[in-house]
Amino acid sequence: MADFNSEFWHWYIAILTVISILACLWLIRWMTAGVKKTDDVESTGHVWDNDLTELNNPLPRWWLGLFYITLAFGGFYLLLYPGLGHFSGLLNWTSKGQYEQEVSIMEAKVGPLFARYQQTPILDLIKDDAALKIGERLYINYCSTCHGSDARGARGFPNLRDGDWLWGGDPQSIKTTLTLGRQAAMPAWEAALGGQTGVDEVTQYVLSLSGRSTIAEMAASGKAKYDIFCVACHGPTGTGNTALGAPNLTDDSWLYGGSINRIAESLTIGRNGKMPAFGEFLGEAKVHLLTAYIYGLSQGN
Repeated sequence: MADFNSEFWHWYIAILTVISILACLWLIRWMTAGVKKTDDVESTGHVWDNDLTELNNPLPRWWLGLFYITLAFGGFYLLLYPGLGHFSGLLNWTSKGQYEQEVSIMEAKVGPLFARYQQTPILDLIKDDAALKIGERLYINYCSTCHGSDARGARGFPNLRDGDWLWGGDPQSIKTTLTLGRQAAMPAWEAALGGQTGVDEVTQYVLSLSGRSTIAEMAASGKAKYDIFCVACHGPTGTGNTALGAPNLTDDSWLYGGSINRIAESLTIGRNGKMPAFGEFLGEAKVHLLTAYIYGLSQGN
């Protein structure tokens, strides 16, 4: 990577850009030098339909002028803005600086509104229609890509309406999830369980935890393996652990699918889920409103 940060590339880009502009200027001058519009115009030798001849007329002055204006604009632009290697331009403009300026202007406009709601407890906000509408817009902008526009999730992305929470569904837990993000990991257990047979046995036992019909003998063998390898995270009764993000296996609600094949797949290859942190990006006030909206969804709002 050091080669791409060397001074050579700065000069390479700057010199090549300047030469290209000057070369275009020279080319236009050379092609138009001494060419005048007269009644006796030579043919270029291109003829279509027997009598449609292309003549070697000079460009109209207005058209030629546009070329010069374009080159002048390019040179003026490169003086003001970045484009010549490390040279940042006389205005010292950067995309990052413009973004921060726009964010600052917007925060000055909407900051007081969010700050007002930030002082309101979440249990009161879920009763405030105006606050929930703002929270809904925040959700649509930042959360709907993964959790869906209706917040019912998809395979691998939790349903936010059903009250089934991996990391806890109280307001503070939701706010922590939004602020810091979450990293969940389900190890691959095929080797530890003794291959496909062990996976099938534990699958049968996991199915039995949610009251589904199973093969009794396989489920019994699966329970013995479950008590060794799975109990630490999912608990002895399979009700999960929100401190670890370990799902409840007894409620028949499945993040990656609850069919026999999907459960066996989870045991065989494991699962990895990541919820990005939005605290620094959105700020505490917006996270507070977004928490109220998401919490309200599971309360039937």
